[in-house]
Amino acid sequence: MSFDPATLVYDERGLIPCIAQAEGSGEVLMMAWMNIESVNKTLETRRVTYWSRSRQAFWVKGETSGHTQELVDLRVDCDRDCLLAVVRQEGPACHTNRRSCFYTSVTEGTEVEIMAPMAE
Repeated sequence: MSFDPATLVYDERGLIPCIAQAEGSGEVLMMAWMNIESVNKTLETRRVTYWSRSRQAFWVKGETSGHTQELVDLRVDCDRDCLLAVVRQEGPACHTNRRSCFYTSVTEGTEVEIMAPMAE
C-alpha cells in the first residue's frame, strides 16, 4: 500500500509532531513539528525537514550547524497523528550542543541535568 501524507492527522495549524530517534540505540533525540510539505521533503531527500513555527519556514536539520539527520525509517503511530523518524544523527541533536534535547530529569520534584554538552 502506498503512503499518502494527506492521510495523516494534522492539527488546526496543519502540523504534526515528529519524534526523532537514533538508529540502533533507540535514544529519543528531539521532537519537532512537520507539515505535509516537510513530510514530503523528508521522504524525497532522506534529510529530515521540519517546519519552524517561530520562523514560519522549513528547517532542514543540520543545514546550518552540520548536525544532520539522515532518515532511516519514518513511522506513523496508530492514530496517524504523530510521526517517529528513525535517524542517523551526525553530532548533537539539541541546539544546546547535547546529544538529546531531553537532558533534564525531574527527580522527586527537582530538575536535574543528566547530560552535559558534547565536546566540540
